[in-house]
Amino acid sequence: MTTAYAVREAVVPEDRDACFTVRREVFVEEQGVPQELEYDTYDETAVHVLAVRADGLPLGTGRLLYGADALDRTGGDASVGSLGRLAVGKAARGLGIGAAIVRAIEGAARERGLAAVDLHAQTHALGFYERLGYEAYGPEFPDAGMPHRAMRRAL
Repeated sequence: MTTAYAVREAVVPEDRDACFTVRREVFVEEQGVPQELEYDTYDETAVHVLAVRADGLPLGTGRLLYGADALDRTGGDASVGSLGRLAVGKAARGLGIGAAIVRAIEGAARERGLAAVDLHAQTHALGFYERLGYEAYGPEFPDAGMPHRAMRRAL
């Protein structure tokens, strides 16, 4: 599948619904994450980013937590945002959409005056994030039953 797509902040309800649709497909249906763990109160205040095909089909999503919402994920550092819930639909993988979403989230973090972005990567995705300039730190830990590592990239 080669396709033109756009990446934008999801500010209208339809865009946010599209983000949640992608997350349900990838995390709940494909990876078996319980729905009650996938969606949380941070969804109300997070910056959501959506990759969408020209015909409106949602391809991928991610979110940025910042300020008080991110403190428990960034070691209490308010100058660091937290990238999470990065998901690209199975049919759209390998097209650079995940990297484009990460860069859009980093742009949103810069716009909000943040100095770095942290994330909790599933261990199978460490190489993807390392290619984007993230460095792993700390021990491996479980999240939703899957092994993860914390990673950070200065902006």
